[in-house]
Amino acid sequence: MRYFLMILFLLLTSSLTMTIAQENPALSGIEDVEFVGWVTGPESPNQTDIHYDVDGTDLGSMFDLNGTLYIAFGDTFGCCRPAGGGAGGANWRYNVLAYTSDHDLEDGITLDGMITDDGGNARAVLTKKLLDVTIIPTAGIAVGDRMYLHYMAVGDWGPPGEWTLNRSGWAYSDDQGQTWTQPADAIWDGDTNFGQAALMQVDDFVYIFGIHGGRFGGVALARVPSDNLLDMTAYQYWDGSDWVDDLAAAVEIASPPVGELSVAWNAYLNRWIMTYLDESRRAIVIREAPELTGPWSDPLNVVSGNDYPALYGAYLHPWGSDGEIIYFNMSQWGPYNVRLMRARLVKGD
Repeated sequence: MRYFLMILFLLLTSSLTMTIAQENPALSGIEDVEFVGWVTGPESPNQTDIHYDVDGTDLGSMFDLNGTLYIAFGDTFGCCRPAGGGAGGANWRYNVLAYTSDHDLEDGITLDGMITDDGGNARAVLTKKLLDVTIIPTAGIAVGDRMYLHYMAVGDWGPPGEWTLNRSGWAYSDDQGQTWTQPADAIWDGDTNFGQAALMQVDDFVYIFGIHGGRFGGVALARVPSDNLLDMTAYQYWDGSDWVDDLAAAVEIASPPVGELSVAWNAYLNRWIMTYLDESRRAIVIREAPELTGPWSDPLNVVSGNDYPALYGAYLHPWGSDGEIIYFNMSQWGPYNVRLMRARLVKGD
């Protein structure tokens, strides 16, 4: 009886703690949402269509290596693309990679360059297999002088927002992104909660926030020692109370639907923040939590699809996500290019 009462007390205490955290979030609202500037495409000051044959691309997740910001884009096309917008056009590359040293985000992101072929056009840095439709980087991170990209290998696009994956996994580069290795054993199967990712390095671990292929699953969490990132046997998964070796035991730490997620530490809130596309709301949303494992607050709208139709992919800028003002890359299907956006966080009472 005593054991039963103790368990009941712990469950009630845990429930109460979560309720308090959700009822009293650090973040109470979002204000002053603004479009800063195009990062890619014909309307961008970077003129990526002229300089790199990047007339249209999307995503734009970011990571820092020794003071250089790398920006990973998805399916990329040259001129001339469909009149109605969206993906398509000449010189299809499955992914491209840009870099910049521009810390002044008030007027947008000025690119220093892109990884290019001998002709000066942006080239794919990751290679797909025969049965892959495409291979797209979903997040990147630098550990020491080595760069890593987490990628998804798409097997079938399916209905909107419901694509399936052949696998997801890791690629790495030791020469500032010029060449990449994709180890055949550094992968997850296609049907796991780590098909797409957001990455954070804290102390001696890299933390992987994962979702399925598509935009309708919830978020699971894994971690791996930073120096063993390519060893899939070294991974541990959060089961709701502890770190375990069993992938199947990973629980959802943030509820669905979640598409194209990003995570960063925000010193202004003294909280972790997570941004992503919520298809049910047709909006980019934000959540916050005191710990990586949660509890994560209810989502708040940041950008509405009413203002930016067919929006997706809110990727927090590593150099502009820790203050009252946050910056993030956002895609739109119609223009099929990437915008830099900013918003002001409003603290709770």
